[in-house]
Amino acid sequence: MNRRKRCSGRQSGISYVEVLIAAALIAVSLVPMMDAVRTASVSAGVHEDAAVQNMHLIAKLEEVLAEPFSALEAAATAAGSEATPSSYSDLPASTNRRLVFLSLYDGDDADADNDSFTGTDQYLMWVRVEIEGTVLATETLVAQ
Repeated sequence: MNRRKRCSGRQSGISYVEVLIAAALIAVSLVPMMDAVRTASVSAGVHEDAAVQNMHLIAKLEEVLAEPFSALEAAATAAGSEATPSSYSDLPASTNRRLVFLSLYDGDDADADNDSFTGTDQYLMWVRVEIEGTVLATETLVAQ
């Protein structure tokens, strides 16, 4: 039979010093890990707010695009310029108020002045929706 010989000076298993070193390494690595988790949770909240506002914008854009072209044209005429919010905008006291800007659009630049809002094409409408006081906005063109 083969018998294993044990060294009388060495013990098998984990020593107390090895356990202390492992515990110290775990403790040291927990600090940056917890920092990363905190940062991620704060970022998630910020991105959730931005996503909700973006969906709020898109909902208003879809609402406006569902209107007939003639109604959009009348609202653009009533607004007077591309810089004036139209009647499709939310009421002034609304939270995250969405401003809707409408204007006929010069898609072919036939007047050669490089201004998209002069010399307009009769059947092309520019639509912009933005949340008041933020940089969040979306815009598109609508053809009749």
